[in-house]
Amino acid sequence: MAQSEAAKAIEAILMVAQEPVEPHLLAQLLEVAPARVEELCHELQAAYDADDRGFVLARVAGGYRFQSHAEMAPYVERFVLEGQSARLSSAALETLAIVAYKQPISRAQVAAIRGVNVDGVMRTLQQRGYIEEVGRDPGPGQATLFGTSREFLERLGLDRIEDLPPIADLFPSAEVMEALEQGLRADRPAPAPDAAEAPHGPDDPEGAAGSEPPAGP
Repeated sequence: MAQSEAAKAIEAILMVAQEPVEPHLLAQLLEVAPARVEELCHELQAAYDADDRGFVLARVAGGYRFQSHAEMAPYVERFVLEGQSARLSSAALETLAIVAYKQPISRAQVAAIRGVNVDGVMRTLQQRGYIEEVGRDPGPGQATLFGTSREFLERLGLDRIEDLPPIADLFPSAEVMEALEQGLRADRPAPAPDAAEAPHGPDDPEGAAGSEPPAGP
């Protein structure tokens, strides 16, 4: 297969695919080596970038797909969200973040971290396809363990769950936290008043209380 025909075939397949297509499947369809598919995809990515197109060829969830350019997000959001209000609540987003960074994790462990019952939120995330059952806890009760799904990777535009930003980057540094703790500590000593603001004694309206009495005649 000629290079131009192979590249056009990849474009045609990805154009009709509903999910990211893995390189080995593209290689089977085109009857070429997987490494050749990777080369062609990289060439297409570079060509779209050079042409400054409104879409990109992205590697997501282990495969390739077409998606809108990040700079076009405001326009795409207007189109996608027009007339829609089914957004995840803050509780659902918090729960999803816990599952993403702590997986595999049980429903009880998520509830312990959040401090509230999460049954309803977990069901919502499952129905949306963002989390799924990934195994069983070997301990007593063999609780169901949850993890993020391929749909989650697709929605965030990630190839692997390891591509999530390190959780440490989302929190202040240890020095900032220590300074904040020091500032909020209730038992820290109160600052000494300035001499000019020191309270006057009951017998010293001019602020001379405690000074030596004037010498006698």
